[in-house]
Amino acid sequence: MNALFLAAEEAQNPLIPHLDELVIGLIAFVIVFGILAKKLLPNINKVLEERREAIEGGIEKADEARIEAESVLEQYKAQLAEARHEAARLRQEALEQGTALKEDLRAEGQRQREEIIAAGHAQIEADRKQAALTLRQDVGKLATDLAGKLVGESLEDHARQSRTIDRFLNELEEKAEAAR
Repeated sequence: MNALFLAAEEAQNPLIPHLDELVIGLIAFVIVFGILAKKLLPNINKVLEERREAIEGGIEKADEARIEAESVLEQYKAQLAEARHEAARLRQEALEQGTALKEDLRAEGQRQREEIIAAGHAQIEADRKQAALTLRQDVGKLATDLAGKLVGESLEDHARQSRTIDRFLNELEEKAEAAR
């Protein structure tokens, strides 16, 4: 009856395995799980650790690259500011040099103008003296000739002629100065 009862029990619930199959399945599961835990789990952990380190290393490298980029940007900005300052200084120097050169050229032109005017005045004075001397000689000759005709004698003596001319011209100059 036991066998019949067991056969009836087996026929009644097909989902419940036999006890010996359950024990063999449990032992096989423990063996497979142990092998996987010993062999596969360290490799999985190792791969996961490597990935974690790679990700952290990538983040650190990205942070370092960002910091370096910011540093380079600051250096670039500083160099740009310095270049702008230098350009402004050079512009100012060029402006100052241009102004100084302009003033120098103006002063040189003024000096040359003054020299030309002075040379012109000197030339005019020399020409005036030459004209006065020539006029004096011509007036003296005419005065001598006229005086000779009035006096009736020849005033050929050169010394006497010079004295007469000088006296006559001096009188004319005195009259001209008195008229002023």
